[in-house]
Amino acid sequence: MASILAVPFWRPLLKNLTRKSSLALLTVAFTVLSVASLTACSEGQAAKPKPNFVVKEGGKPGVVARVMGEDITEEQLIGEEKMDFFELKKREYDLRMERLNKLLVDRIIGAEAKKANMPLEEYIDKKIAKGKGEVSDSDYKKFVKEKRIPESQLNPQIEGRIKEYLKAQKKQDTVIEYVAKATKSNPVEVFFSKPRMQVAIEIGNSPVVGKADAPVKVVEFSDFQCPFCARGADTVNELKKKYGNKIQIAFKHFPLPMHKEATPASEASMCVNEQSPDKFWKFHDLVFKNQGKLTDADLEAHAKAVGADVAKFKECYTAKKYKDFVQKDMSYGEKIGVRSTPTFFVNGQLVAGAVPIEQFSEMIDDEIEAAKK
Repeated sequence: MASILAVPFWRPLLKNLTRKSSLALLTVAFTVLSVASLTACSEGQAAKPKPNFVVKEGGKPGVVARVMGEDITEEQLIGEEKMDFFELKKREYDLRMERLNKLLVDRIIGAEAKKANMPLEEYIDKKIAKGKGEVSDSDYKKFVKEKRIPESQLNPQIEGRIKEYLKAQKKQDTVIEYVAKATKSNPVEVFFSKPRMQVAIEIGNSPVVGKADAPVKVVEFSDFQCPFCARGADTVNELKKKYGNKIQIAFKHFPLPMHKEATPASEASMCVNEQSPDKFWKFHDLVFKNQGKLTDADLEAHAKAVGADVAKFKECYTAKKYKDFVQKDMSYGEKIGVRSTPTFFVNGQLVAGAVPIEQFSEMIDDEIEAAKK
């Protein structure tokens, strides 16, 4: 799928930084070369000793090495770096699927283009995507709203790039639909599978919405000051509407150090949750919609706006009653490998970042079907 990152919206903003970075990199490179000239091995110097590794074939299943006669399992090798290894496997899978989709277009549409004696791109433009790539003002406005692009950063040049991206996206969607129809009765056989990582998440006393016996549990680690988390919150609300009691959603706090107002907001939200879980989720939505208003006075105003008892809220918030609770959420997140926000777990399966609802739906639908068996 095309990415918005493919459109260099912010390149002008990064130009000076890039130049400075280039100079810095050159300085580092010369420094490294200078150091290397003093430390590189010359004739007559002995190579540094290193462990004696012997690569063998046909070991026991699940065993990756043997040290001093004792087997080292895959699980022992990975240890606490489970998330890093999973992300590598996931990235490899995504690259394979990207390449496979490209090959599908080359094989299926490419064959038709060859018969028509036309280059592939020309055939797609004239025969498949013709008249389907127009971008309306409503398309543009919807995109700006969804991506929360500040109006101050919008100008004719940026608008042109956004519309360029949307046009390319529409063209790509049309091609995907075309290939989907072509493979409906003749499915593509794939001999590699999507990696899965199951993490047993402890919900504990975290704020939740939905039934405890729901077949799918979505746990979110989030930061009230993170703009991507605000998008994630919108997606969570879409999931609530779409799946209702089929899912349970839990919120865990992961305020990042660079967001100075995120921790107080987390503590305030738990003071509201103490009064009513329903008020917590209203507070949750209100704070994410007003990320520029997170002072103590703002948080109190938000608590009042969602119907919390202000006197009880102030007493709880001033006493920092939930300081340790928030810290424990962070420590727990770090323990299971959370490194950024938002991070979700769908029945223990990792979803990193503010991804589209379609990505969640694919996983949730699979889990609901699996629960029926």
